[in-house]
Formats: sequence, C-alpha cells, structure tokens
Amino acid sequence: MIRTAAMTIDQTILRDVPLEELRGEQIQWYWVDLNGPTEEETHILHDFFAFHPLAIEDCLQFIQRPKLDYYDDHNFMIIQAINQKSLSPEEIDIFWCSNYIVTFHRKPSVEVDTVWERLLDAKKRKNLNPVQILYHLLDKVVDYFFPSVYQIEDSLIQLEAEDTDHYKTDDLFDIRKELLKLRRIIFPMRELLYRVLNSERVQMSKKDKVYFKDIYDHLLMLTEIVESNRELTKDMRDSYLSVNSNRMNSIMMTLTVITTIFMPLTFIAGIYGMNFSYMPELTWRYGYFIVLGIMAGIALSMFAFFRRKGWFKNDD
Repeated sequence: MIRTAAMTIDQTILRDVPLEELRGEQIQWYWVDLNGPTEEETHILHDFFAFHPLAIEDCLQFIQRPKLDYYDDHNFMIIQAINQKSLSPEEIDIFWCSNYIVTFHRKPSVEVDTVWERLLDAKKRKNLNPVQILYHLLDKVVDYFFPSVYQIEDSLIQLEAEDTDHYKTDDLFDIRKELLKLRRIIFPMRELLYRVLNSERVQMSKKDKVYFKDIYDHLLMLTEIVESNRELTKDMRDSYLSVNSNRMNSIMMTLTVITTIFMPLTFIAGIYGMNFSYMPELTWRYGYFIVLGIMAGIALSMFAFFRRKGWFKNDD
C-alpha cells in the first residue's frame, strides 16, 4: 500500500496526492509511505525516485542492521523498531532530503502511523519538514523501547525478590535471552544516532540537532538499563550456582563422614564374617559384645574427632 501526503507552500496538507503531482510548484515537501508494498509498488523506488540500487537492495533484503548511507541527492537510513510481543526487530527504511521523505516497511508500523497522524493534525504539524519527520519517527521508535525494557526489569526485580532456593533458573535464562534481544536492537540504534549527530553530511539546524541529541540520551539510558540488568542476571545466576554448590558440598561432606565412620566397622564385620574354623575370638563367651563395644567405640571416637575438626558446623 502506498500513501502520500504533501505540504504546500501555504502550510496546507494534501492527502493521497498522485505521484506525478508531488513535484508541483506549490508543493514544498512531501512524504511517501510504502506499507507492505507489492513487487510492482516497490518499482517506484527506482522508476520514480531513482534511488541508488544499493539502497533499494537493502530495502528488499530484510532484515538489515541499522545504518546510514549518503548519496548525491539524498540520504538513506535503516532503523529497527521493536515488536512488543516477540521483541524481534522490525525494519523501517527511510530516504530523505530537503524536499521529501520516503518510508519503506514490510509490516504495519505503529510508529509510522503515529507520526503520520501527527502530520495530518493541524495543531501539531506547524513548521514540519522532512528532518523533523525523521526526528519524530526516531523518537517514536525509541519511545516504544521503554515499555519492553521496563517490563523485563520488573520481571527481574520480582524474580530477585524470591528466595534463591526457589526461583526457577529457566525464568532467569529467559529474561537474559530477552535482554540479549533488546541489546541487539538498542546498541546499533545508539551507534546510528551517534553518526547522525556527528555527521557533516546530514543537514539540520542547531535547533533540530538538540532534539536528535535527546533521542541519543534516551538510547544511552536504555543501554545502561539493559547492561545493568544483564549484570544482575549474571550475579543471580552465579549466586544460584554458588548456593547449589555449597548445598552439594554439605551433602557430600555428610555422606563422606558417614562412609568414613562405617569403613572400620565394615572392616571388622568383614573379618568376622569370613567363617574360618580357627578364629579364637569366635569361642569367647563375651566375644560378640566385646566386638560390638569396640565398633561402637571406634564410631563414637571418629564422630568426636570430626566434630572437633568442625565438619559439622553450618556455614550458613
């Protein structure tokens, strides 16, 4: 689907303007949005706008890393929005220069629709131009990062509040996986905004640059949140593994003590269970009780020795 909007010299918005009329003398600048275009509709990128073939190729090869390219008469940018449910990236391609902006996206975009409605709103479209449309698009894309980041952070805080012995490691690793998805989107977008702000080939006023700087600050904040949460998941994972390791060591120590105590007792029982005919102790009247006493004495002595060594102290 292709939709068009044009700003006239007298600041009037015209909707659904035919492509042939977009370059009229009364048109100050225009916006063409290609939403899930068909193969025939994509041809206007070459036939009508004559964009560079490499830029068109990037549009058709989904999904690309965020980037910024400069051409003789226009700039080309790839940005990534976020799918709130799957946290997967959704590509939006943008061509712009001083008198037009063209957006290309294969799926419906809430961010693009929001800015489109802003353009059509007479109260909000005052003095808009392609650079400001670009700003609003980037701003909305970044704004939609925050709900996902905060939702994951809340889940992590709730998980951290649970006892280390009881929370599920699967939940922890799921959160870590989601943070990784966000990281793969937010970090490249941060680098993209840095390029926009420091590029001499992106023409914008100082006033507009302040707004783009605000988006960059938001991305820096998102980066810090994602990184701090990833560090927290790492600490929680290490804590869980440490607790389980200590518990396992305690269990192994208990089993080792029991095994060690019963080793001499088993040895004695093994000797008198060999059924030799000439064993003097077998004819003693009180031999059975003497051996049991010796075995009990050995067990108690070893228990006292281990206790004195501190093997039964609780490290917790």
